[in-house]
Amino acid sequence: MTTPPTKICVLCSTGDGHSPAHLEAARSLARLMHTNSIHLVYGAGTSGMMGELARTLVALSGPDSVRGIIPQGIIRYERPGAAVDQVELRLGGLDGAQQSDKSDLLRESEYGRTTVVQDMHTRKKMMAREVMDGGPGSGFIGLSGGFGTMDELMEFVTWNQLGVHDKGVCLLNVEGFWDGVLSWLNHAIKAGFIRDDAQGILVGKETPRECLEWLRGYRPSGTGMDQKLEDA
Repeated sequence: MTTPPTKICVLCSTGDGHSPAHLEAARSLARLMHTNSIHLVYGAGTSGMMGELARTLVALSGPDSVRGIIPQGIIRYERPGAAVDQVELRLGGLDGAQQSDKSDLLRESEYGRTTVVQDMHTRKKMMAREVMDGGPGSGFIGLSGGFGTMDELMEFVTWNQLGVHDKGVCLLNVEGFWDGVLSWLNHAIKAGFIRDDAQGILVGKETPRECLEWLRGYRPSGTGMDQKLEDA
């Protein structure tokens, strides 16, 4: 039986950030994923860090190495371009477009295979399923981002605690971006609001290589809960 490829869901902004270090972190992570034959799962945005990450990996490993998942309602915001109205019209809700039309309209040769879903929650469940079906070392990495990035990160952390999946979540802490979150994490542990068996679900690392190494070595401690993805 063939071992499936490692799949890492990377959560990040469609913005660039003020420091060039954020875009460079996205490029560095993509290059390392290519070197290690790791597939990317991401939010299918084409601008900012999301776009840089996907473009870099597709250029190195080809479009089949990238799976983007995007709700239909935000295509015009996260995939800006002249073909957006055609995408929404031809997809007609989720079907109605020929595969070749869809591929051209969504620029899959540049940004990878793209799935359009109905809403944000479906996006997150599909992202999680992709990672759960991946090979050893699969998991989640958070690059710098805003509210949307934080929402997805914390949902995937919570789903681990609930037993929905058993993959780790690692923050790539570029220029101390995640210091505040990591400080809160330590404070919540000390204050007794994060249980001992859930403390290792979320960590911060300084480099892409450290993130990949941590995911490879991650072993869930087991919280005793076993909620199914279908019920999340």
